[in-house]
Amino acid sequence: MATTATAPERKVSAAEAREVAEAAREQEWVAPSFVRDLFLGKFRLDLIHPYPEQDPEEVRRAQPFLDKLERLLREQVDSDRIDREGEIPEAVIQGLRDLGAFGIKIPREYGGLGLSQLSYMKAIELVSSIDGSVTALLSAHQSIGVPQPLKLFGSDAQKKKYLPRLAKGAISAFALTEPGVGSDPAAMETTAVPTADGQAWVLNGEKLWCTNGTKAELLVVIARTPSKVVNGKEKRQITAFIVETAWPGVKVEHRCHFMGLKAIYNGVIRFSDVRVPNENVLWEVGKGLKLGLITLNTGRLTLPISSVAAGKRCLEISRQWASERVQWGRAIGKHDAIAQKIGAMAANTFAMEAVAELCGAMADRGGYDIRLEAAIAKLYNSEGGWRIIDDTVQIRGGRGYETADSLRARGEKPVPVERIMRDFRINLIFEGSSEIMHLFIAREAVDKHLQVAGDVVMPGKSVGERVRGLARAALFYGWWYPSRWLGWGFWPKYAGFGPLARHLRYVERAARRLARGVFHAMMRFGPKLEYRQAVLFRLVDVGAELLGRGEVSRALAQRRHADVSAGPGSAAKRASVARAWDGRATRPLDLR
Repeated sequence: MATTATAPERKVSAAEAREVAEAAREQEWVAPSFVRDLFLGKFRLDLIHPYPEQDPEEVRRAQPFLDKLERLLREQVDSDRIDREGEIPEAVIQGLRDLGAFGIKIPREYGGLGLSQLSYMKAIELVSSIDGSVTALLSAHQSIGVPQPLKLFGSDAQKKKYLPRLAKGAISAFALTEPGVGSDPAAMETTAVPTADGQAWVLNGEKLWCTNGTKAELLVVIARTPSKVVNGKEKRQITAFIVETAWPGVKVEHRCHFMGLKAIYNGVIRFSDVRVPNENVLWEVGKGLKLGLITLNTGRLTLPISSVAAGKRCLEISRQWASERVQWGRAIGKHDAIAQKIGAMAANTFAMEAVAELCGAMADRGGYDIRLEAAIAKLYNSEGGWRIIDDTVQIRGGRGYETADSLRARGEKPVPVERIMRDFRINLIFEGSSEIMHLFIAREAVDKHLQVAGDVVMPGKSVGERVRGLARAALFYGWWYPSRWLGWGFWPKYAGFGPLARHLRYVERAARRLARGVFHAMMRFGPKLEYRQAVLFRLVDVGAELLGRGEVSRALAQRRHADVSAGPGSAAKRASVARAWDGRATRPLDLR
C-alpha cells in the first residue's frame, strides 16, 4: 500500500504558517456581524430581533421534498444494518438521487431543487435523526464538496459543465487534509505545477480522510502552486482545482474505517501526474485556502443542525425511559437527579436549534458576515450535543452502553444510544476541531484590536512600527473605553491620563446606577411606550461592561415577560411566544 505512514518532515516555521493563515483570512468586514459587535462592546439586538421567519413561499416549495425525504428515510433506511455492514445500500443512494437530495441548494436552472440554506438544514436534520453515515454522504457533497464553492466562485462555463451532473447525483468531495497537514495548510505537500505549454497543471500528492472520496466522481482538491516573490519575500500560493476521479492518475489507495459512522465513504486519495486543464482552476490561482474558509462559513452549519437532531432524538429516548423505568418506588424521571438532566437537555436543545436556525436564516437573508456566528454555532452545538448524548447514556445506564443488536437479541427495544454516541463524537473534530474553533473565534473577535494595536504586540515589528502602533492605539482606546462606559465619546482626549482616572471611575459608577435605574424602569413601563425599542437599543449599546452581564440578561428577561403580559398587542405577542416555545425542544423527530 502506498499511503504515507508518517508525516513528512516539517518545512515551514511558525511565522510562515501564521503568514499563510493570515493571507487566507477575509480581511474586511463589509457586512455587519452581531457577534463581532459584541466583542466591540456593542449589543446590536436589531441584527437578530425579531427572530427571522422563513419565507412562506420557500416553505411551500420545500415541504413536498421534505415529506418525500422523510418517507424514504422511514421506509428504506435501516441504520443498525448500515452500522453493522458498513455500507449504505445502493437503493438508498439512488432513492436520494431520485428525490434530488444531492442538489438541494443547486439553482433550478442547473437542474437542482434551488432551495434555501435553511431548507437544506431542515433536510439534514431529518437525515441526522436517522443515520449519521447518510448525513455525511449528503453534507460532505454539498456543504463542502464541489456544489457550494462552485456556486460561490465558479465561472459560468464551470457551472454549466458541472452543476447539472452534481444535481443528478454525481457525488463530490473536498480534498484538503494530508498526513502532515490538518489545520496548518502552510505545510501542504500536494503540488500543482503548470505544464510547459501553460495550458494545464500537473497534480501530485496524497490526501487523507477525504469524506466521500471513495465514491466521488468530482473533487475540489487544494494544492500548493508555485510561490510568488513579493517585496523580496516568498509568498506561498495555495490553489483549488476541480478534479474528476475518472482522470488518469487519480487513485483511491485506502478506505478508512472509524469508531463511528461505519458507512462513511472516507479514504486516502493519491494523485500521480494528474493533468488538470486551466479551466478547472476554481476561482483564482493563489486563492484556494481563502475559498475553503469562505465555503465553510455556511458549510459549517450542517454540524449545528445535526447536533440539534441528535439532541431531539436523545431527549425523546431519555423522556420515554425516565417515565418507564421505576426505581425506589417511582419512575426515575421523578427523581431530582434525572429530572435535572432532562430539563437541561430540553433547554439546551432549544438553544441549539435557535442558534442553528438563526445562522441559516441570516445566510439566506444576506447582508450579514456570519463567519463568527457559524463558528460559534459549530462549537456550541457540537459540544452541547455531546453533553446531551453523554447524559442520555447515563440515564439509560447499562442499556445505554449496550448495542442495539444486543438489546434486540435479548428481547428489549433496540434503542441505539451507543451508536449515536459513536457516530456523534467526530463532530467535535469535523470541519474545525473545538480547539481550532476557539482559535478562529478569538482571532476574528480581536481583529479590530489587532488592526489598531497589532504592531505593538506582534513579533517581528521594528521600533518605529511599535511607536506608531502605540500612538494609534492611544488615540483609539482613548475614545473607545469611555464610549463603552458611557455610550458616547466622553472626554476622549483626557482618557488614560492618571490624574483623571479616579474622577472617571466616579462618573462611570454614577452612569451605571443611572442607566440601571432607567433601564429597569423602561422594562417595567416600556411596553406602553411607543419609543421603548429605541430606548432599549440605546441603553443596551452602553455595553456589557457598563451594565454587567447579569443586568443585561435580567433586563432582557423582564422585557420579554412584560412584552407578553401588558401593552398594545399583548395577545398577539403571547400567541407568538407560545408558538415559539410550544414543544420545539420537547417534540423530537420520530421517524421510527
